[in-house]
Amino acid sequence: MSVASFLQTTDSTAFSFEVLPPLRGKGIDTLFSSVDRLMEFSPAYINITTHRTDVVYKEVSAGVFQRTTERKRPGTVAIAAALKSRYGVATVPHVICSGFSPSELENELIDLSYLGITDLLVLRGDKAKGESVLADGVAEYAHAVELCRQVSDYNRGLLIDGSSHETSSPFSFGVAGYPEKHEEAMNMDIDIEHLKAKIDAGAEYVVTQMFFDNAKYFDFVTRCRAAGITVPIIPGLKPLTSLTQQSLLPKTFHIDLPIELAQQLRLCRSNEQVKALGVEWGVMQAKELKKAGVPSIHFYSMNAVSSIEQIAKQVY
Repeated sequence: MSVASFLQTTDSTAFSFEVLPPLRGKGIDTLFSSVDRLMEFSPAYINITTHRTDVVYKEVSAGVFQRTTERKRPGTVAIAAALKSRYGVATVPHVICSGFSPSELENELIDLSYLGITDLLVLRGDKAKGESVLADGVAEYAHAVELCRQVSDYNRGLLIDGSSHETSSPFSFGVAGYPEKHEEAMNMDIDIEHLKAKIDAGAEYVVTQMFFDNAKYFDFVTRCRAAGITVPIIPGLKPLTSLTQQSLLPKTFHIDLPIELAQQLRLCRSNEQVKALGVEWGVMQAKELKKAGVPSIHFYSMNAVSSIEQIAKQVY
């Protein structure tokens, strides 16, 4: 059963989380140890993030620079296969178009299909500063909807060169949604219009950006339904863990902290106090969302495994 089918049919609120691949050169044992701690809550699926290939210029001789690409973390294909093999849980690799040509993305789809990994989260990914095309001159997709269309074409047996192929197990994929609006959208109505285009292009569910005010999530769902978006909309939560997140999260993810949480956070004097507050607030959010009958609560686990473990013990 695909993740999308599961989300459409489950009669209880599932637990799921997202992991970050280790830095290149690091072993996978640290990642396994983090996942081990969360397996007792029977996750319905595990997401694996990915990052674009960055362009760098290295000096090869006096005044001569060579344009190369580098990735700081391995791709999601190997990590997804390793997690699926070790835990027997559905793995959902993120597939991003930023930093990759359509042909590279097609090769990734072929590799994933070969491994029997057919659940995806399709995203644009972060843009590179000052970069609009790849080194070989092939333009990247500007928006995730274009990648959604490529995946749907692949499912229909159509490759990017116009040739055909046989598809035994089509991909099922979700996309991102933003309860507080994507930073580049002119307004929320246009942002939801863009989200609807991704659904029309084949996406079967939505996973939201992190939020700390459940009212914004519920309002987002209401607006999506009014716009004709009927697929499951999965809330994404991330517990607070450090003092620096007071400014880092709003700046990086363009989200607001509700007044009550902000007031409590300003009273914290240590990361440990922030972690305790993060767990308390996360439990409150998760219990309210679970009571509302959301099909799954998705946790962003980077630097927050211990907090998620404590929240899950009180909610699941």
